[in-house]
Amino acid sequence: MRGPRLRRSGMLNNSLLPVFSAKALTKTYGAGDSAVQALRGVDLQIKRGEFIVLLGASGSGKSTLLNILGGLDIPSSGELHFAEHRLSGASEAELTRYRREHVGFVFQFYNLIPSLTVRENIALVTDISANPMPVDEAIKWVGLLPRADHFPAQLSGGEQQRVAIARAIVKRPELLLCDEPTGALDYQTGKLVLEVIARINQELGTTAVVITHNAAIAGMADRVIYLGDGSIQRIEVNAHKLAPAELSW
Repeated sequence: MRGPRLRRSGMLNNSLLPVFSAKALTKTYGAGDSAVQALRGVDLQIKRGEFIVLLGASGSGKSTLLNILGGLDIPSSGELHFAEHRLSGASEAELTRYRREHVGFVFQFYNLIPSLTVRENIALVTDISANPMPVDEAIKWVGLLPRADHFPAQLSGGEQQRVAIARAIVKRPELLLCDEPTGALDYQTGKLVLEVIARINQELGTTAVVITHNAAIAGMADRVIYLGDGSIQRIEVNAHKLAPAELSW
């Protein structure tokens, strides 16, 4: 990420141009005989506003790719651009600013602070955001306004995950990166969480990339990217996307 501060205008507002452009990305952990090659020459473009699902077995490279897209990790080689800004080779300070201003993360486990209420957990993020939405607006997006003054222990797992999503979107990120967001949830609760993610993608125009081991969730994506052994095996386009309520597994 070279040059001027990342902007929220220009390329990001043109849906015909990619938010991400990756060329020949590799990632190797360790060295010598113990080296593990997690990514092997990944080429990928993601357009603004797309809903992408990453599918693949454990060890296929899904989480490594997501972490690199989110600035949590750096590639060993290759090129990665966010809009017109180069992320491969960026400094840690530049990646921190990128994560803070442009990326919302949702993980399988919610990582809420037990001693803080729903509203307080979300408000923490607004202190480091340049243009956050009102906290109660984010809570309303995930349908939890009546629970805003409850503590995490007073919420179900699905409700806690929806708080985590509200915390991710309160800073108005262009990108929502989700690693197994329904992995710890039952069927009905998982579908409620997927409905929230789909609505944020459709109504806010937030680019969403979701890792899942559940092939049924692929039906709600614009494109499904299948990974295996650190490489993209194939990419499928959904001509007719399904609503989360239409999914079954």
